[in-house]
Amino acid sequence: MRNYFLISIMFLLWSCFTVNAQKRIVKFANNTIVAHRGAWKSKGLPENSIASLRHAIELGCTGAEFDVHMTADDSLVVNHNDDFYKLQIEKSKYADLMAFTLSNGEKLPTLREYLLAGINKNNTTRLVCEIKPSIISKEKGMIIAEKVAHLAHELNLGKNIVYISFDYEILKRIIEIIPSAQTQYLAGDKSPEQVKADKITGIDYHYSVFKLHPEWIENAKRNHILLNAWTVNTADDMDWLIANDFNFITTNEPELLFERINKSPVNNGWKLVWSDEFNYNGLPDSNKWNYEKGGNGWGNNEKQFYLSESIENSFVKNGMLNIVALKKDYEKSLYTSAKLTTYKKFSLQYGKVEVMAKLPSGKGTWPAIWMLPESIMNGKENWPLSGEIDIMEQVGKDPDIVHVSLHSLLYNHVKGTQVTHFDKVPDVSGSFHKYGIEWTQESVSFFIDDKLFYHSAKGENGRVSANEGWPFDKPYYLILNLAIGGNWGGEIDDTIFPSTMLVDFVRIYKK
Repeated sequence: MRNYFLISIMFLLWSCFTVNAQKRIVKFANNTIVAHRGAWKSKGLPENSIASLRHAIELGCTGAEFDVHMTADDSLVVNHNDDFYKLQIEKSKYADLMAFTLSNGEKLPTLREYLLAGINKNNTTRLVCEIKPSIISKEKGMIIAEKVAHLAHELNLGKNIVYISFDYEILKRIIEIIPSAQTQYLAGDKSPEQVKADKITGIDYHYSVFKLHPEWIENAKRNHILLNAWTVNTADDMDWLIANDFNFITTNEPELLFERINKSPVNNGWKLVWSDEFNYNGLPDSNKWNYEKGGNGWGNNEKQFYLSESIENSFVKNGMLNIVALKKDYEKSLYTSAKLTTYKKFSLQYGKVEVMAKLPSGKGTWPAIWMLPESIMNGKENWPLSGEIDIMEQVGKDPDIVHVSLHSLLYNHVKGTQVTHFDKVPDVSGSFHKYGIEWTQESVSFFIDDKLFYHSAKGENGRVSANEGWPFDKPYYLILNLAIGGNWGGEIDDTIFPSTMLVDFVRIYKK
């Protein structure tokens, strides 16, 4: 009796262990990185190979994507293209494909082999399974979906696998078989509301689709639809997706994406609250920008007349905001330009501002990225009591010298007491640089290309915390403009026109 009891206990413990092993509880890596066709590029591995899958796991990517086809004899295989060594996979038997190997000597992996390799010693990485539409028929595509789903069920993959496809019906069939399946649609032609209605859990679109439909980002979050973007291989695009808090980013460059995540403001507790990526054409977005208009010298004897909604002076093209100064008579001015503001559109009290810009060159130009408080516009305060934050100013007569400043009643350029700093920044007119601030209740820090350029703290060097010396405790709005001449801009070279300030993006964050 005692032996029978011990055997029963041992069997029960073994059963519990086996069940728990089958459940495969995986704590996925806490990052957004999905290695596209595995992590293959840095080590020269073949795409969609088991070696590239294992490297994605070694890197700690949260996902590794791969592609599935079915052979003429119903074998599921992993390969990106629908042919292998010029043999059409769907029209070839697996034995015929076995005559060839991948560049590292691996054979073309079956889906079973690939999935088993993907769950072996893997506690970080989802298996992101792209089911390729059949080139033969929609019906065969459904058969492929069914076989994939049944194999995943047999291997008890559960949440360890994500199903993606360009074929909407394939995903719907997966959901019929496995109602709890995680699915993401690839084609980019359906809104988050549409995929939610069909119980698809995510949209995995080319990043350009999200630039054309930025409203889909917030709509997806509101509808609890996961966001993924493919195939993202440049730092600029990565930074934009990270800032917009995408759940996943699919890339051929996972190592670079790790770097960008580590450098991102989001990684340091900042949340994007307002931005313009200028992914449209025409006049600046009227939902985000206003204009100031006039030609009265603007207190500095400037020579331009700022025009409102002039397509010659401010327009978006090829993903860039163009602020253009022209040699053109307008009323009593000899030049026209543009001054854009976020007044009545967006204001900020404490936060982080980033503007990626390329500045004009030539004597007489005076581009600026700066901020004024709402109080100056509603008549409650006058300058300089109101305060002013100059994120970047540069005059063409001093090439590559960038200035940053804070102005207040006690400390301003009229008195020559402004809180200011200037230094050389290489090639401000030939390349883009990121100009920004981090503004808290206690200080304003100025950054260029993510490097600290200048720091000013409340109360230091005799600056008092009262409004007269530190008026930086109220909502400010952003201004982008290109002035010409004036007290600081000086002599104007009329051969430089048209003169353009280019802006790639504006991003504003809060802690």
